[in-house]
Amino acid sequence: MRALFVPASESMSDQAAVLFINQAFYHAFAMRDVAAMALVWSEGAAVSCIHPGWQAIDGREAVMRSWTGILTNPQAPKISCRNPVAYVHGDMGYVVCYEVVDGSFLVATNVFVREEPTWRMVHHQAGVSPRPPVEEGDPPEPTMQ
Repeated sequence: MRALFVPASESMSDQAAVLFINQAFYHAFAMRDVAAMALVWSEGAAVSCIHPGWQAIDGREAVMRSWTGILTNPQAPKISCRNPVAYVHGDMGYVVCYEVVDGSFLVATNVFVREEPTWRMVHHQAGVSPRPPVEEGDPPEPTMQ
């Protein structure tokens, strides 16, 4: 199994580690990498996922089956993460962020638990959102001319 993420350690704050695994999730999604996506998700805790417009999915096998279907679909949309903010409470952390999906916007909550030596995802949920607030350093939105 290849190393996908940095172990949770004294050299990286919990908040930074949660943001790092959140970025690993979006990288796996953007690269359509089923193996990397599997590494992000917990193997020990109960997991669930709510894709936009889907019913809730429970259990690692069903969640991974949904991601395999999405990531191997040649029509799957391109995605990027914007404005992630991490919150950590003991061995649980979550990120609230915006997803840009083919020019549309979703707001997402990604929940993680500490599984030594790193953090792993236990829940992802995304739904339709207005345009996210612009942060300093964000690239300008494309305009039609």
